[in-house]
Amino acid sequence: MTTVVLADDEALLRKALAALLPLEGEITVLAEAEDGEEAVAATLRHRPDVLVIDLEMPTVDGLGAVAEIRRARPEQVILMLTRHARPGVLRKALKLGVQGFVSKSAEPAHITAVIRTLHAGKRWIDPDVSALAVVDDCPLTDRELDVLRATREGFSVADIAGQLHLAEGTVRNYLSNAMQKTQTRTRHEAARYAREHDWL
Repeated sequence: MTTVVLADDEALLRKALAALLPLEGEITVLAEAEDGEEAVAATLRHRPDVLVIDLEMPTVDGLGAVAEIRRARPEQVILMLTRHARPGVLRKALKLGVQGFVSKSAEPAHITAVIRTLHAGKRWIDPDVSALAVVDDCPLTDRELDVLRATREGFSVADIAGQLHLAEGTVRNYLSNAMQKTQTRTRHEAARYAREHDWL
């Protein structure tokens, strides 16, 4: 029997997976989480064989939750569900130790098979996820995306510099580059533009 914690802010999808995964094979869903903070708490409390987590969630996103879990439980096996697989996101997730990527549109039977694959110690990246990452047209660097993401969350330049361990002038340079590439007038407009194009 493979134990799983499911973390996704889309209640309909989460509930459907919780009901369908056990029907597809020997899988027990130990807990569900609707945001990143709950995902961290549930994973550390239940210690599942595999954490199935959405990339984009409120409070703490999937990557943020994975980073916290990895610090406390480096051996945790993680399958990430995603709709938009940008190269930067794939790189960050792989660096954090995520073993699998599956499209959120995948059939439950396929997700079950991938869970078994990961539990057996292997890796899996769906071909459509890797294809999306390869053809991604985002002109922004990972660092430019980082500062725009922090801008969206309402942080000041000084706060962003502190969070990312950068000089304020460096943060301003990244923001200026991002504004030029997105042809926007302010950092907030650039962050909005990036979000509308599913780059954040």
